[in-house]
Amino acid sequence: MTELAVVAWPVAPITTERLVLRESEARDRAAFIELLASPDVHTYLGGPQARAELERSVPETPGRRHGHFVIELDGAMIGTVEVSRREAERRGNVRPDAGEAELSYLFLPEAWGRGYAAEACAAALDWFADALPGVPVVLYTQTANARSMRLAAKLGFTEVQRFEKWDAEQWMGEWSPVTPPA
Repeated sequence: MTELAVVAWPVAPITTERLVLRESEARDRAAFIELLASPDVHTYLGGPQARAELERSVPETPGRRHGHFVIELDGAMIGTVEVSRREAERRGNVRPDAGEAELSYLFLPEAWGRGYAAEACAAALDWFADALPGVPVVLYTQTANARSMRLAAKLGFTEVQRFEKWDAEQWMGEWSPVTPPA
């Protein structure tokens, strides 16, 4: 896969109907800690991290890397979305050379159920498809995570496989951007 690092970063903020996707700033640190410490957010992600440890370890400006966006609503961070390169040694690559990216996202519980995840993830996928045309994107979630399963379907991910990991059934879907014929 073409390295994500070749994409100019940071990109200009992406504006959707209700949200702004932008690079992380120092003012987002408290919301990052809340995301990582929330038992609700991490129900299907192995559990929350200890808040005291996060206070010590989270950098002043967290989440600064290619493909990682803060999701902002009315000037406040409500979550994150990231499209990042999959490493070849990770389980479940669609292509033998790991020529795909992975979509991941986290939202504060107060932002759930309002369609923000679909809006933000769709915008991130559109950005990625423009930046690296033709590169497929995968998404992983536990099958027990009904919200995430619905979002995957809404975004157009199709099932590639299911497997057991972390004592739970996992679902892997693939999203392929539509590339116009030459």
